[in-house]
Parts: sequence; structure tokens; C-alpha cells
Amino acid sequence: MFLTISTTGTPERPATDLGFLLHKHPGNAQAFSTSHGTAHVLYPEADAERCTAALLLEVDAVALARRGKGKGRGGAPDATLAQYVNDRPYAASSLLAVALSSVFSSAMKGTCTARPELPGQPRPLRIEVPVLPARGGPELVRRLFEPLGWTVTVEPVALDAEFPEWGDSRYVRLVLESSGRTLAEALRHLYVLLPVLDDAKHYWVSSDEVDKLLRAGEGWLPAHPEQKLITSRYLSRRWSLTRQAIERLELVRLAEADDTAVEEIDNAVEEIDNAVEAETETKERPAPLAVQRRDAVIAALGTSGAARVLDLGCGQGQLVQALLKDPRFTEIVGVDVSMRALTIASRRLKLDRMGERQASRVKLFQGSLAYTDNRLKGYDAAVLCEVIEHLDLPRLPALEYAVFGSARPRTVLVTTPNVEYNVRWESLPAGHVRHGDHRFEWTREEFGTWACAVAERYGYDVEFVPVGPDDPEVGPPTQMAVFSMRTVKEATAA
Repeated sequence: MFLTISTTGTPERPATDLGFLLHKHPGNAQAFSTSHGTAHVLYPEADAERCTAALLLEVDAVALARRGKGKGRGGAPDATLAQYVNDRPYAASSLLAVALSSVFSSAMKGTCTARPELPGQPRPLRIEVPVLPARGGPELVRRLFEPLGWTVTVEPVALDAEFPEWGDSRYVRLVLESSGRTLAEALRHLYVLLPVLDDAKHYWVSSDEVDKLLRAGEGWLPAHPEQKLITSRYLSRRWSLTRQAIERLELVRLAEADDTAVEEIDNAVEEIDNAVEAETETKERPAPLAVQRRDAVIAALGTSGAARVLDLGCGQGQLVQALLKDPRFTEIVGVDVSMRALTIASRRLKLDRMGERQASRVKLFQGSLAYTDNRLKGYDAAVLCEVIEHLDLPRLPALEYAVFGSARPRTVLVTTPNVEYNVRWESLPAGHVRHGDHRFEWTREEFGTWACAVAERYGYDVEFVPVGPDDPEVGPPTQMAVFSMRTVKEATAA
């Protein structure tokens, strides 16, 4: 089983930088033990103009069969000679994908300690896989790789060159070329799509494979035209896992459909109207609504006495950053469905350079609020800051149960736009919502009806706090509900 990665370079950017990216010195031939054989990394050529790294995986087919205890690919029973005589030592499959992830793990994550500037630099790449199973033929190979920007050369491998009348086998020779792509992107494409083309895996697919798929598919899988086929095959056609993955990918796609953050929209809108601003131009300009919203949230958290706080739908980490500045909050957890947003949040917070004591106070992890999650249990407070309006109304009950029914923090803060106030935004066309991804925007009455029903259903009391200037006619621009869990005595009396 064989794969090569080649790049070209110049004296200023030598091709041998590939060695830094892969964390494997071009002057050495190295061997690594894997659970199913030995992976060798070597460089057939390595100079400033051109460098090629080769990954050769020697699979112990007998050990693989014995470790499976009579099970074939995907865990299916296999009592035939096929478990000993098969294509696994020769054709790229999930075995090679796992070896890529293991041997080139740092390169796949896009990290390079020695040369931290290299992983983010696009470079010309040429990847060759001499023997690749392709259930779906060359056309499917193109449909999977071409939307990702690769120039694809795919040649069917004949069943037997001596007998051309026998036709082609299900194997192909694949060459991928790109004039500018990061190595991390390329490795993640291969990690997902090699087993997809083989349409089989050498191990049992469990629920953690969904997280692996979303991590490797970050930035490209949500918008891929063959997303459903990729997801189904990667998860070995397990229907429940496939449905879960597709739902999470759809949430990621919606979250990233518009790169403009909600707070940027709020900050760009004029306060009240031009006449009022003209009269008060000598006065200090009021804080942007996004800042007022964060201040209101922090004040409410302080009043509740919360120390351990969840920021659900944390986005790019603005609220997490503000909470970290307040020593009252000893543990802050940011949760978002978008890995891209979490990556930006991590950079904003400078987690890689944060001191150990400060870093122990903050965590970021991916999660969907449409599902219960045991990691969210046991916290003092949870914040849903400008989150609910991004969900379709039929999905709100799932979020309500996940937060109020399952996680059950003592305090829950929910902020959402007050649609009545939209008439005060001169730059917002009549009938338009404040953000292109908003599924709804509620009046004060609608928000109050929803919040009171949720509080009654899950044993909370609720009060409402205006955020921003409270207009006597249309109310504040943002409305906030503060939910407080009832004590056992209060709940019994109710």
C-alpha cells in the first residue's frame, strides 16, 4: 500500500520544507508501528526544487484477520479465505487513512513547532495513489475530488494486461494536483475520501466516528455536492450515525453561510435616528449594542452568584473573552457547532500562549444544542446570547430540552432581538431581519409567551431585562430573559 506527496520550490521557499511540515527528516528512512502493520516514510527525492515523501504501509494480513476474530471488513462475519487472501496489503483503504492520521498527525492538524509559519502557506502539491479501490469508478473519483479544487487524473487498472478483453478492475491509479493548497487540507481530504471510495472500513464504526468526520471535513464537507454519499460511506452506511452527522453538518453550513457576525450588523446600524445623533454629536458615543449586551449578561451572571458558566453558541469567543477578565467566574466553557468559529475563538483568546492558571479556567468544545450532552451538566449558569433566532422554530423544543431539561443549570440567560425595535434602524429595510441567518425575530409579547412556557415546563422562574435604550414605544433593541431554577419547596408549592 503506497502513497506519495510531492511539492516543488524555489531557493527562497525550498521544496524540502515538506520535511518540516510532515515532521519527518528527508535524510532519514523511518518506520512506525501501527495496529495493523508497519508504516515506512522515505524520500525518493529531496532538494530545493522538488521533494517527494512516500508512505509505504506493510499490512500484516494474518494478524489483521486474527485480531478481527473471524470478522471481515466493517465487523461483518467472514469465515472464508477472503480474510487471509485479499487486497488490503496492496490497495489504499481505511488502513492507509488511519496510517496517514497516525504518522502525519501534526501535519494533518496544521501545526509545525519548528516553523509555525509553514502550515498556513499554500504550496503546489502532487499526490499519487498507485492502486485505489473505486466503487463507483473514475467518474465518482472526479465527483469527490474536483469540487475541492484538485486537478484529477484517474486511470482504470486492467484486470489483466495480458487479457484486455477482460476489461477493467474496480481499481484505479489516482493523481491529484493543485497549484496552491495547504498540506493539512490535502491530508484531511485523503483521510476522509480514501475509505469512502473503498466503501468499507477495517474496523467497527462507532459514534465517535461522527466527530472524526466533522473534524476532518471542517471547511469543505458542509458545502460538498456529494456530502450525503461521503457521510453515508464514511460511516459504513449506519443510518443513525449518518443522520446525526448530516444534521450537524447542516448546522455548520448555516452557521458559516454568512461570515458577518451578528454583532457586526448591530454595530453598523445607526443609533435611533440621524436627527438625534446630530443633536448629540458632542456627547460621548454610546457603547455598541454588542458591548451593552455582554455587559448585561455579565451583570446578570454576577447577580446570580454563578462561578461555572456555559456559553452555548459561543461563536468567535467574544463573551468568553469578557468573562475571563472577571475573576468571579472560575470555569468558562464555550460550546459551538462550528469548528471554524471555535478555531477563531481559540486564536482570539490566545489559548496556545495563555498561562497555565488562566488556561485551566476555560474550555472550548464542539457540540450541537439540538442534542443532549452530558458534558453540559453540573454548571451554575448557561448563556444563550443571540442563539435561538438562528434555529428553525420546529427545532426549538429540542434545544429547550437539551438546556432546561437535561443540562439544568441553576440560571439560564437568553437574549434575542426585539423585532419591534427594528423600525428604529434607518439602514435596515422594512420587513427585513437583522441578520440573513435569522429564522425569526420575536416581539416582546412573543418572547415573553415562549419564555414563560419554558419556565413552567421545566421548573424555572423567569424575569425580563431590557438591553440597550428602552424606547417607550417599541421597547429595547435586545430582550433578555433570566431563568432561575425553583427550589424543591417552590416547585412543590407551584
